[in-house]
Amino acid sequence: MQRIQVFLLVLILFLFACSTAKKINSTAVPLAANLQTELLSAPDLAGAHIGFSVYDPVTKSYLYNYQGDKYFIPASNTKIITCYAAMKYLGDSLVGLRYVNKENGTVEVEANGDPSFLHPDFRFQPVYDFLKKQNSILLTDQNWKAKSLGMGWAWDDYESDYMAERSLLPIYGNVVHFNKSKQPQAIPSFFNNVLSNATKITNGFYSIKRLLNANQFSAVPSKNMFAATDIPFYTGDNTLLTNLLQDTLKNSFQIAHFTLERLPDVHLIHTQPTDSLLKIMMHRSDNFFAEQSLLMVSNQLLGEMSSSKIIDSLLNSDLKDLPQKPKWVDGSGLSRYNLFTPQDFVAVLLKMKTEFAWDRITTILASGGSGTLGSYYKNISGKIYAKTGSLSNNVALSGYLITKSGKTLIFSVLVSNYMGSGPAIRKNVETFLTRIIETQ
Repeated sequence: MQRIQVFLLVLILFLFACSTAKKINSTAVPLAANLQTELLSAPDLAGAHIGFSVYDPVTKSYLYNYQGDKYFIPASNTKIITCYAAMKYLGDSLVGLRYVNKENGTVEVEANGDPSFLHPDFRFQPVYDFLKKQNSILLTDQNWKAKSLGMGWAWDDYESDYMAERSLLPIYGNVVHFNKSKQPQAIPSFFNNVLSNATKITNGFYSIKRLLNANQFSAVPSKNMFAATDIPFYTGDNTLLTNLLQDTLKNSFQIAHFTLERLPDVHLIHTQPTDSLLKIMMHRSDNFFAEQSLLMVSNQLLGEMSSSKIIDSLLNSDLKDLPQKPKWVDGSGLSRYNLFTPQDFVAVLLKMKTEFAWDRITTILASGGSGTLGSYYKNISGKIYAKTGSLSNNVALSGYLITKSGKTLIFSVLVSNYMGSGPAIRKNVETFLTRIIETQ
């Protein structure tokens, strides 16, 4: 009789649990559906293409997956892929250059594409300190197999600071800086030699222009007061790097054509902690740092700097298991040729979370109220770590969510071909993701 009572009690508890679970599920499913419907029905998204995926790595299932397998232009979300490769292959600190000491103050040097060389973001300059001590420097260009501009970049943005050209040995961030002043003045001062009309303007009302495919700068009178700006210099000038370095180092510098073999007598000069560069790259969405980071990965793995070759190599190795094979053409996302799916970004972010320490990831990625998320997610700082992406008519956001119950979710939201307001769309996405954090 006692066994029957125990059995009945267990049965009642089981049926109660099932009933409770059904109630939970019956409320959870409509909630999920409602959140999705709210986002898709937002007026600012009318006519746009949108895809989003929200993934729970513990249950290995999607909470949301709307057009997650469709392709979108990811803009600067492309930097997530570059960042993953850099975290994996660039080690703890960046290699600034490789060299062989030929005695008598002469060194043979192979550059590594490190963008921190004489860059204002980095005070520590070991490559400069080393080169300054040499009498004669021979720099090989045999490992340079890339082009200064990427496929699909907007050519008429060549004067914009976000489109600094890629190069073998970047210097000063590959830009000329002009301070806010009454009279135009270039930094480095070398470029004052190619700045016309500078002495004719003394009232501060001017703008700076550069000719296409040439290092010819001019000050042009304007109705507006000049504000500080950076303008990329043209790296296609074969004499520019030599002249810049000789002007900076005050010693003999020459570009030559030889192969620096990876032998025991080859020395390395390390520069910045790798993550210090990647943090800046991701927080301010620095295109130049992203492009050079991918080239550094290429030089490390392939012995040459080639964006196309390292992309092919990574797609056939580390990224061969992505849900959909992407079209990937550059390191920064400046190109509209790039095509990725939300599920691809979820997969790469899952790899990142699996392979690297969480503290490292959350240091490199921006959270609410910081970096390119500075105007968004301020109330949930520390609950979202993500990378934004923006091109005209395209918005992207991918990263991690820490929910109210302590779950870590991986998400990607990609929007293309919208005609509404970009900030309004970002606010709609913010509402969607914030609700997920609060309800999961």
